[in-house]
Amino acid sequence: MAVSGRFVLLVALGIVPIVLLDDPVLLLGWLAVVALVGTGDLILAGSPRTLALERDLPERVRLGETVFSTLYLANAGRRRIRGIVRDGWQPSAGASPSRARLDLPPGERRAIVTTLTPFRRGERRAAQVTVRSFGPLGLLARQATLELAGAIRVLPPFNSRKHLPSRLAQLRELDGKTSVMIRGQGTEFDSLREYVRGDDVRSIDWRATARRTDPSTGAGPQLVVRTWRPERDRRVVIVIDSGRTSAARIANEPRIDTAFESSLLLGALATRAGDRVDLVVYDRRVRGRVQGATGAELLSRMVNVMAPIDPQLIEMDWSAVPGLVASITSHRVLVVIMTSIEAAGASQGLLAVLPQLTRKHMVVVSSVVDPTIAEATRERSNRDEVYRAAAAERSALDSTRIAAAIRQLGADVVTATPADLPPALADRYIALKAAGRL
Repeated sequence: MAVSGRFVLLVALGIVPIVLLDDPVLLLGWLAVVALVGTGDLILAGSPRTLALERDLPERVRLGETVFSTLYLANAGRRRIRGIVRDGWQPSAGASPSRARLDLPPGERRAIVTTLTPFRRGERRAAQVTVRSFGPLGLLARQATLELAGAIRVLPPFNSRKHLPSRLAQLRELDGKTSVMIRGQGTEFDSLREYVRGDDVRSIDWRATARRTDPSTGAGPQLVVRTWRPERDRRVVIVIDSGRTSAARIANEPRIDTAFESSLLLGALATRAGDRVDLVVYDRRVRGRVQGATGAELLSRMVNVMAPIDPQLIEMDWSAVPGLVASITSHRVLVVIMTSIEAAGASQGLLAVLPQLTRKHMVVVSSVVDPTIAEATRERSNRDEVYRAAAAERSALDSTRIAAAIRQLGADVVTATPADLPPALADRYIALKAAGRL
């Protein structure tokens, strides 16, 4: 049962004659009348438990996008139901409006549409629907909470996809579709074509030229040259650190979300280049894994695996990373490690296992840089800012020292702000592919 404002106002109206006449009997009489009227109103209210509920909503939505959830209510009872309906979504689902008015005659059905704009990744759930049904006078109401499970998976936003067209254009140039490829390390045979003035004479295929010469016509030989393209079917293994350092928020975004954005852009780019991409999210156990997917299936599986993963407040177990890579493939691959290299203590485990990885694989370490650190080093107008600038300089020096140590161990380092890291990592991949180092 629920009490409305009308009922409270009705009780308060009895104060006026009591104050004027100063008769306590009037108070008891007035309360009895109000209780009788309220009880009758409650009896005449439709029972919310006679409602049949059904929910229709999409399975997935990208973070920041808006979708609609439709709640259908059918009145199987004999009384009209007038009241308020609250669909119990989690606050992070961004449901609006949170409550809706309902006027449902017997035997009819109504639809209530709720707008969902989630602001957190993962499974956003609604477990219950609360219905408050008022009587004809609107004094008292019957209230019931009905079980109706519903869930929507909120995927990473993949905002970095805006950088994909420009990087694909660079890949096309690298692939020889807009420029002639020259044979070298990291290239493979593509096709034969006729010689054009300016081609490298070392690319002439004399056997193919001889086959095209027709002695009966007496025509001169048609020179044929070989064309080359970057090697395809390379392997890219992405390892994302989901330990405690990935929980830090930089530019109002957790580190792990930036790692997801970077891996999505790199995965889309690599699969378009003909390479195979595998993903592992790990701290002390595997939180998510994607293997054997190509094309559009790769991105679909990646975002589905990433969606429910949150940072774990435990230390990353770096000693298991070489074994993870070995369980994926025994061949040489490009290993991209997405972690933090700001703290020397937290990076000791990474530095310890890098020699095992660089001995066989090409390794790139990707890390987010906090833009506020660079800003703090420039602000020194008072004592507090000077101390803050000193701390920022110390942090920048630590990051530089760790990056230098990683390079000495044979790995490459990519650092940038959250907005710049995904395209910077994609550019490094293209540069490595052009240099034939994959």
